[in-house]
Amino acid sequence: MALSIGIVGIGGLRVSPLLCRAASNDNASLSFSHARDAAYIQRAVELADMSAGFTSPHPNFGCVIATTSSTVAGEGFLYAQGTKPAEVLAVEAAGERCRTSTAYLNMEPGDCHGDHAAVSALVEAGIARVVVGIRHPLQHLRGNAVRALRGQGVQVDVLGEDLKSKIIENAQKTCLLVNAPLICRAASRVPFSVFKFAMTLDGKIAASSGHASWISSKVSRSRVFEMRGRSDAVVVGGNTVRRDNPKLTARHGGGHMPMRIVMSQTLDLPEEANLWDVSEASTIVATQRGARRSFQKFLASKGVEVVEFDILNPRDVMEYFHDCGYLSVLWECGGTLAASAISAGVIHKVFAFVAPKIIGGKYAPSPVGELGMVEMSQALDLIDVCYEQVGPDMLISGFLQPIPDVTPVIPSVEETYAIDQTVTPYESKIISFYKTWDLYGAFSNFSPHPIQMPDDNGGYVSWSSVEHYYQAQKFVGVNDPLASDCVARIKSAKSPEEAARLGRSMQRQRPDLVRSDWESAKINVMYKAVKCKFSIYPHLNSMLLSTAGSVLVEASPHDFFWGGGRDGEGLNYLGRLLMQLRSEFLGESPAASNQNTFLVG
Repeated sequence: MALSIGIVGIGGLRVSPLLCRAASNDNASLSFSHARDAAYIQRAVELADMSAGFTSPHPNFGCVIATTSSTVAGEGFLYAQGTKPAEVLAVEAAGERCRTSTAYLNMEPGDCHGDHAAVSALVEAGIARVVVGIRHPLQHLRGNAVRALRGQGVQVDVLGEDLKSKIIENAQKTCLLVNAPLICRAASRVPFSVFKFAMTLDGKIAASSGHASWISSKVSRSRVFEMRGRSDAVVVGGNTVRRDNPKLTARHGGGHMPMRIVMSQTLDLPEEANLWDVSEASTIVATQRGARRSFQKFLASKGVEVVEFDILNPRDVMEYFHDCGYLSVLWECGGTLAASAISAGVIHKVFAFVAPKIIGGKYAPSPVGELGMVEMSQALDLIDVCYEQVGPDMLISGFLQPIPDVTPVIPSVEETYAIDQTVTPYESKIISFYKTWDLYGAFSNFSPHPIQMPDDNGGYVSWSSVEHYYQAQKFVGVNDPLASDCVARIKSAKSPEEAARLGRSMQRQRPDLVRSDWESAKINVMYKAVKCKFSIYPHLNSMLLSTAGSVLVEASPHDFFWGGGRDGEGLNYLGRLLMQLRSEFLGESPAASNQNTFLVG
């Protein structure tokens, strides 16, 4: 059995040889079962990484089901938030062969609170044993699936806890690396950040004139496009915008496009720039409060969002995007901003593409500016350094800081409540929700809860999520083949994010295809979809009712209509709809026929 791991996590990790082979170099007392478990876990990691680039970065789940005769019966990976869990896909592929088999998971299940599809699928399929690479790093999900499986009589072995050896330790490390962004989010207040640069053999990122196209090869640049597709956002500074006029797109013919972020203290930026074209990807400019108000208005007219900070620095900017729900950020900036980001401690990993070229130049810029170091002993050492030839270039990668330790078991809210019943999961007066894996992620339109909505023929149509239905309704009834085609493509989109991207992009590019009554109808469209969702899933209904007395806020920092905005300036219509539904379910409101009174009155 030959397993090898490809690019893992943001930007990649190359873990070479088959873990099974490590057994020959490991302690002689290691059992073959440890080598087999490690190899299957590595395969689960490979699968988990396969979703990168399709949708906005999310927890990476992979599942391998192996029979007692050591053959793979089924495999699966989580494509995106709001899609079928990896475990469900693997069980469907394995069928009857699940009976008495072992399921290997790179991470404990837990993508959406209140959704037990992964655990139920394993139990109902007759899986006898589950091997888990790491427990879920998020506190409200940590340990829940492990306890649930054990409670159903399934044997569960967690690497590093129930299985311990050198080969197991190596396998566990790959599990940590493939979900490094999620682990960093759980342990810190900044996203997982990677600094990428290309330089000549003599350490230059441009000629003395500033010309930099191209240092690295076409093969290396393709790898960079892949890195962007794995990231929530790409960061550059004002110098890069002025000098290179980049697009910062993934250029993969579809799939996830990262947010483009420009950090500029003075907003001394050109009026003509590729980044101001937001038809393909969105752009945010982070600047200092009060900088060039007239230029801020110009950017807003282009559809570019401007975020002001009292003092513009990398840590505050990254904390802001952490609060926005971002998991991973790719820095493609010049030396000055790179030095500032490294000094601020927000860079976790470095990727350096070294081209076999020499350009020289006393004043030619280098990848990292002044760090204040005067002795070589002060140099920052990379951890877990990897070397890889990419075309004619050499790619050197390594961590500037280790992945946070997730070994300590932090009691979940439910476990704490069992000890102290004055602590409850719903004590907050303001409850925010955004990503599906958040504590209240099931409130999101992206949650994995299909709905059935009536059609014009008196029947019902199934939609994969509320977001699929909502985006498609923008173009329903428009007498144009393109509008009908758009509805069909949205309906068949593999994930809610892809459905949202299709609907939003078409709305921006072809506003003439949007139904004429959309602005007045969209609240009612959303209301019907959300009411259907919370009516047909009892656990969602119970979860919504349990928040009685709390204000619900859709915490999107970019959606000022459905979300609450950055600082609460958004209209939060989705949160308001949920609160209205909660009142209706509790019998505290007028009849549903008057549902829009406070919303549009």
